Amino acid sequence: MTITGGKAEPKGVLWTPEHRVTTIGLLLMVTLIAFESMGVATAMPTMVADLDGLALYAWPFTTFLVASVVATVLSGRLGDRKGPAPALLAGTALFAAGLLVAGLAHDMPLLLLGRALQGFGSGLLLVSVSLLIALTFTDRERPVIYAANAAAWVLPAVIGPSVAGVVTVSVGWRWVFLGLIPLTGIGLALLIVVTRKLPRHEPAESARRAGVVPAVVAALGVAALTWAAQHPSLVALAYGGAGLIALAYALRKLLPAGTLSSRPGLPTVIASRALIAGAYAGMEAYLPLTMTEVHGYSPALAGLPLTVTALGWSAGSMLQGRMLDWSREASLRTGFALVAAGLAIFVFVPLPSFPGWMAFVASAVGGSGMGIAMPAISVLLLRYSPEAERGFNTSALQLGDWVGSALTIGLGGVLLASLASAKEPSVAIVVLSVVLTGIALLGVRVTGRWPSDMSAATR
Repeated sequence: MTITGGKAEPKGVLWTPEHRVTTIGLLLMVTLIAFESMGVATAMPTMVADLDGLALYAWPFTTFLVASVVATVLSGRLGDRKGPAPALLAGTALFAAGLLVAGLAHDMPLLLLGRALQGFGSGLLLVSVSLLIALTFTDRERPVIYAANAAAWVLPAVIGPSVAGVVTVSVGWRWVFLGLIPLTGIGLALLIVVTRKLPRHEPAESARRAGVVPAVVAALGVAALTWAAQHPSLVALAYGGAGLIALAYALRKLLPAGTLSSRPGLPTVIASRALIAGAYAGMEAYLPLTMTEVHGYSPALAGLPLTVTALGWSAGSMLQGRMLDWSREASLRTGFALVAAGLAIFVFVPLPSFPGWMAFVASAVGGSGMGIAMPAISVLLLRYSPEAERGFNTSALQLGDWVGSALTIGLGGVLLASLASAKEPSVAIVVLSVVLTGIALLGVRVTGRWPSDMSAATR
């Protein structure tokens, strides 16, 4: 450490002797989860055709999502009671088991089992990684590790689909799963070393715990909304509405009080994640369709703006990781503003009279905003959370992300079915983009209500 301007400046935060193994283990697992996420979408048409499962095309994604939601909530509960170690190790092992089962699947039920194991493992890891960061890195160092986490998603986002496509064609789709198992084993070995050095966890009996029943209800609610979005119809509207009611019940049990009203402090942090994730996911979900049907891009080129998003995200995250004196409340609001600006530009992309390259500008601006905002949310969550409830609050944060995304993507499906069609989506995507811009602007407003001294008071 060196002292500059009266404040300690961390040097080599990630690669110091006390952090090196933790950094490698965490970033390896994040990268593997990202590769799996990006690669499966590319290989899915081939694998379901090979297993005679085209009628169940969306089920591998839905199964993964349901398992992830349940595991995320349970991981928070386990983390508050036992610390991050059990979920870290179990999550990595289950993720590897899911890769093995999916890679060896000879029919759709086995593939779905593999996807469920992968989802459950990923859900356990999402929360426990945050809890490990809380134990290992100081408040001032955390923006640096979150910047590295964002960077770990970039390479999979850029080359993951292409690599998965080459692997699927050359050696078969099974190796999209099986090829990751040796690296997952290395990640597990590194995390075993890390967890052995963690201090003994002392649970607080009075801490709030998430219930198993609300977790299952939330998972089914998110699944119903997601399925309804993928299959818009009057029937889908009915079970999507039932899913929304179930989700509202579960959220009362799984979110801190004041989240829906964005009360300053922790509730605003969790509400911010739902708002910003929902706003941006809604745009990303319908961007390739817009580029293909409105501007005539080929399927290979239609996803390029998403690559620009990944690069902008990484750049924004690296920037905030270097600005350690930047108020995280202020950086969160800046991120929301950039996301709102990117979405405002995207409003014009679905109109045939505007050029398609505007999508690249919107993605660069919005992606940089996400890269600035998301680490700020993670830092603030740990800063505002009582240590005994970090697991509960981290699972609530991730749940807010999934719910926000499911709602906006579902809204897009409803608009597409009622106002337009997949072949002529312009009107629906314009309306959706206006709504998404409004959501991001709402985020700018709610993140501007923090007292100026709150951050200092909670360090």
